[in-house]
Amino acid sequence: MLHNVNEILDTVNMIAQDKLDIRTVTMGISLLDCADSDDAKARARAYEKITRLAANLVETAQSIEAELGIPIINKRISVTPIALVAGASEKADYVEWARMLDSAAKAVGVDFVGGFSALVEKGATTSDQRLIDAIPEALTSTDVVCSSVNIGSSRAGINMDAVKRMGEVIAETAHRPGGLLGAAKLVVFANSVGDNPFMAGAFHGVEMPECVVSVGVSGPGVIKRAIDSVPEASFNELAEIVKKAAFKVTRTGEIVGRMAAKRLGVQFGIVDLSLAPTAEVGDSVARALEAMGLERIGAHGTTAALALLNDAVKKGGLMACSQVGGLSGSFIPVSEDEGMIEAARLGAITVSKLEAMTAICSVGLDMIAIPGETPAASIAGMIADEAAIGVMNSKTTAVRVIPAVGVPKGEMVEFGGLLGQAPVMDVSPYSSEAFIARGGAIPAPLHQFKN
Repeated sequence: MLHNVNEILDTVNMIAQDKLDIRTVTMGISLLDCADSDDAKARARAYEKITRLAANLVETAQSIEAELGIPIINKRISVTPIALVAGASEKADYVEWARMLDSAAKAVGVDFVGGFSALVEKGATTSDQRLIDAIPEALTSTDVVCSSVNIGSSRAGINMDAVKRMGEVIAETAHRPGGLLGAAKLVVFANSVGDNPFMAGAFHGVEMPECVVSVGVSGPGVIKRAIDSVPEASFNELAEIVKKAAFKVTRTGEIVGRMAAKRLGVQFGIVDLSLAPTAEVGDSVARALEAMGLERIGAHGTTAALALLNDAVKKGGLMACSQVGGLSGSFIPVSEDEGMIEAARLGAITVSKLEAMTAICSVGLDMIAIPGETPAASIAGMIADEAAIGVMNSKTTAVRVIPAVGVPKGEMVEFGGLLGQAPVMDVSPYSSEAFIARGGAIPAPLHQFKN
C-alpha cells in the first residue's frame, strides 16, 4: 500500500512541479469509405463522419482531465491522407477539402486536424500533385488544418522531384498573407508513420483501424528533475534514472488513452513516448540535456547526450506500455523549447548542429525560422539532407522550417500558443540549385532489401 501511495504522490509532484501533462489526445479517423466520384458528396460524407465520431472527444478529454487532475493540453483529429480520398473525383477541389476539415474541426472544438497529406516517396499520382499544389492556399486560408508530405522512405529511397517541389511550396506558403503560421503547419517527412498523434505531421494511416484514440505524452521537466537528482552519477546510472522516470510518464499516458478510448467507444491506439517541450520555463528538453553537464545545448557532447536520453526514454516507455508507437523519442523544436530558443538566440546552436542531432531525435529540423529570402532550392536541400539521414538510418526525419519574410536575421518571430517564438537563424549562403535541379530519385540503400 505504501508503494502505491508513494507512486500517487510522485505523480502529483510531477504534475505540480515538473509540468507533466498529456500533450495531446488524438482521434484517428479513416475516410476511405467517404471517397466518391462526386467531390461535393465525398466532402459531405467526410464532414459527417468526422463530426459524428469526434462529437464527444473534447468533452471526454476534459472530463478525464478533471477526474485525474492531469492536464490534457490539446485535443486533435487525424484523418486518412486527403490525396487518397479526394483522388476518386477527377474534379476534386483540394482547397475546399482543407476548408471542410477546418469546419469539421471547429464544429467539434479540437485544436488541430491533420491529414491534408500525400505519400509520394515512390512517385506522385495526379491526386498527390494536385494536393501539393493546393497546400499554400489551403494552409493560409484555414486556421487549424495541418499538412504533411512524405517524400522518402528506407524502402523506396528519396523522391527528389517531390523534394524540389516541396522547397517551392514552403517558400510560396511563407510569402502569402498568413504564411508564417501556414508554413508552421506544414511538415515534410521521410519514413512517416500512420499512428503519429503529434502535429503537424499526424495522419491516419491506411493500415490503421476505422477509428482509434492515441495519446502523446510530455514530461521534459520530469526527466530533468530525475537527472538533477543524481548530479555525480555515471552514464550507466543516469540511463537507469531516466528509464524509471519515462516509465512513470508513459504509464500516466496509457491510463488516459485507455480511459478516453473506452468512453468514446473506439479502439485504443498507441502512446507516443516523445518528450514534447514547450516555451515555458521548466518544460524543456534542452535543459534536460544541459543537466547532464553541458554548459549550453550545442556544446560538443550534445548529440551523445541526446542519444542517451532518447534511448532511455524508449526503454522506459516500452516497459510501461506494450502499445507504443508514433515517433517516440525526444523532440527538439527550436521555437517550442525555452532552452532551445535561448541557445539559438545566443548562437550556441546552429542549423548544422541541429541537423547532426536529428540523427538521434524523434523527428528533424523542427520549427526553425529561417530568412524569408532563402531560395526554394536551399530549403529543398535541407529536406534532402534530413531525408537522407532518415532513409539511411531507418528512422523518421522531417523538416518544418518557416521562412520569416521581412524579419532580419537574429530577430525574434512570434508564432503564438504552443508554437512559441524563435530567432531567425542563418542558413548556408551557397547555392543548392544545380544539385536540386537534377531531379529523379536517390535510390534506397541496399541494406533495406531484406526479403
